[in-house]
Amino acid sequence: QGWEAVAAAVASKIVGLWGNETTELLGHECKFTVKPYIKRFQLNYKGRMWCPGWTAIRGEARTRSHSGVAGRTAQDFVRKAFQKGLISQQEANQWLSS
Repeated sequence: QGWEAVAAAVASKIVGLWGNETTELLGHECKFTVKPYIKRFQLNYKGRMWCPGWTAIRGEARTRSHSGVAGRTAQDFVRKAFQKGLISQQEANQWLSS
């Protein structure tokens, strides 16, 4: 087996180690995933956030930083929710202070 096969196996195992997480936003249960992938021989991360039963909006981000992708994914979701009128600034402030 060549390097590519080993790299694919390692990447597959890394992906298998990651699980889905659940979070809450304004009383709605939301799903959040962060998954690693290889791009140009470098480890990158792809984040997704969605809230089934509330909205079809999906937050998405891709970065080389594991910690950064979570924040960017959540920011993308919240920005889209604001644009669609699902979250008002007042609701957001109340939620932040609760």
